[in-house]
Amino acid sequence: MAEEVLVALGSNLGDRAGHLLGAVAALSRLEGFELGALSPVYETEPVGPAGQPPYLNAVLAGRSALPPEALLAALLEIERRHGRTRGRRWGPRTLDLDLLDHGGLVLERPGLTLPHPRLHERPFVLVPLVDVAPRWRHPRLGRTAAELLRGLDRSGVRPRRYA
Repeated sequence: MAEEVLVALGSNLGDRAGHLLGAVAALSRLEGFELGALSPVYETEPVGPAGQPPYLNAVLAGRSALPPEALLAALLEIERRHGRTRGRRWGPRTLDLDLLDHGGLVLERPGLTLPHPRLHERPFVLVPLVDVAPRWRHPRLGRTAAELLRGLDRSGVRPRRYA
């Protein structure tokens, strides 16, 4: 049975928009995964070490017949194919794909926590999440994405338009 899933996409190195589009294309070809809505792309200030270029961020809603661990493994492989290397925590990256939610599952395992443990603190995730799933309810906190966003500073999240 396919579950509703939410995936955050981010990039702040190289062809940022190309990395996001490449990830969406790769997910569209993933067996057991069905694309849903894709949010607009936002340019955001980086979180983490100083001196990083700005990010492009978006959120994708879809359906997955894959269990959470298998979907996460697929996301990590897509990152790797886009040149992602893991160095400093919250450092710059060509592509970052975060599994935010998988059918409302609450899960804590090594390498996988659902829902994503910091999504409720991050306007660069919540702004595009509200675009695709404003009524999505955080399984631990019981608040909708729109409610979670209300208390956060959105000043570092700007819509990015492409010709």
